[in-house]
Amino acid sequence: MALDTPIFLRELVVSTAIFLFTYIVIRFINSKFTHRLPPGPRGWPILGALPLLGSMPHVSLAKMAKKYGPIIYLKVGTCGMVVASTPESAKAFLKTLDKNFSNRPPNAGATHLAYDSQDMVFAEYGPRWKLLRKLSNLHMLGGKALQEWADVRVSEVGHMLQDMYVLSKRNEPVVVSEMLTYAMANMIGQVILSRRIFATKNNELNEFKDMVVELMTSAGFFNIGDYIPSISWMDIQGIEGGMKRLHTKFDVLLTKMLEEHKASAYGRKGKPDFLDVVMANCDNSEGERLDTTNIKALLLNLFTAGTDTSSSIIEWALAEMLKNPSILKKTHEEMARVVPKNRRLLESDIPKLPYLQAICKETFRMHPSTPLNLPRVASEACEVNGYYIPKDTRLSVNIWAIGRDPQVWENPLEFNPDRFLTGKNAKIDPRGNDFELIPFGAGRRICAGTRMGIVLVEYILGTLVHSFDWKLPDNVRELNMDEAFGLALQKAVPLSAIVVPRLPPNSYVP
Repeated sequence: MALDTPIFLRELVVSTAIFLFTYIVIRFINSKFTHRLPPGPRGWPILGALPLLGSMPHVSLAKMAKKYGPIIYLKVGTCGMVVASTPESAKAFLKTLDKNFSNRPPNAGATHLAYDSQDMVFAEYGPRWKLLRKLSNLHMLGGKALQEWADVRVSEVGHMLQDMYVLSKRNEPVVVSEMLTYAMANMIGQVILSRRIFATKNNELNEFKDMVVELMTSAGFFNIGDYIPSISWMDIQGIEGGMKRLHTKFDVLLTKMLEEHKASAYGRKGKPDFLDVVMANCDNSEGERLDTTNIKALLLNLFTAGTDTSSSIIEWALAEMLKNPSILKKTHEEMARVVPKNRRLLESDIPKLPYLQAICKETFRMHPSTPLNLPRVASEACEVNGYYIPKDTRLSVNIWAIGRDPQVWENPLEFNPDRFLTGKNAKIDPRGNDFELIPFGAGRRICAGTRMGIVLVEYILGTLVHSFDWKLPDNVRELNMDEAFGLALQKAVPLSAIVVPRLPPNSYVP
């Protein structure tokens, strides 16, 4: 049969038009999911950008942000990672898209240190995480709970001052990090277990401090096995082996704590501590139940983060004040107007000490305890500032870079507490709502200990400054301000200083 050419041509044109129209519509519909990725470095074969991060990833990523922009994308091994380095970009991820980035990616730290993510920090966002968070807030970290254990803070700070007073009479230097670890571990021990963990500063305390620092350091490493899972079994850097050995040490310590706590239950009748409350309320309405592993993992969170992050901020603040004696002098002058020299500083004095509070904020800005927020992961593909963010992309917010952004802060490398006393910065608060200053993160996965951290930093720093004059040892000509990268940003060289009492001797009695 002869082919009807006009009909054939018409059908061909119609079919072609339908095909083109369909193709264009599909391209248009999919266009919002096919936007280009954020800019970033090309990286190396297989390893991607891992070698570009160096030993100080927060610094390397800040330099990349200056070159590529506020949102950068890196291929790290087989994984994608997006980094936000400005207040606006951090807000886009941690507020606007908070729910999509509410989970943690799998990593060796969660597996080997945190009982396979059975803790509060690394737990999947869901009923168990909510139960852990609720119990922690109600009975230890929330405002009412903090008021209830205010006497514990006073007592343990008193023990620390007494030890420092003894050293001052011998003209021996105070190693600040050791003193703070001793005090904070005992504070947390009294709240959680109704007892001091370390009766004296001894080898057990030093080992505990070393364990905490090692945990924070190793958990902050960029472990190749996390980004190239197929070779994780090789443990090329030796990180996972170290984590396993460290976990065994912590597990022995935590198991001992639980056993001793159980054995002493009779003596606490009528006055339950945090662990009693947790064990009595380890169910929720959604059928979630905490087991012994969850409880040990939670204790690990509270003891390590509770002792390390706040102590590092206080140490950095004291170092900056020793480096800038005029700031220390101005702080003493403010305190002289508010706090009598015949007694120790009280927590109720702090609202009347705006310069002290400004010093704390300035330290949070320049020396955030977590320079890179704990990583999150995209549950679904999304779009940020016109850039396509694929599903399973890991998110890091460079808190350190935000605090040193010259577009946000005038003279950002200068330690200047006055910037928080007047103008727009006077209203900035570090609790996660002002993205110019988010030392504890923001959003639903903000650090659970934010409120406690601020209370401890302001009270302990204020007490140390009010109680003593501070100076460097005679053999120290220049203060080392180098950083040591980890989950918490430590001083590379621990601060050691000579203290001179400013109060009557009875002020240094617990």
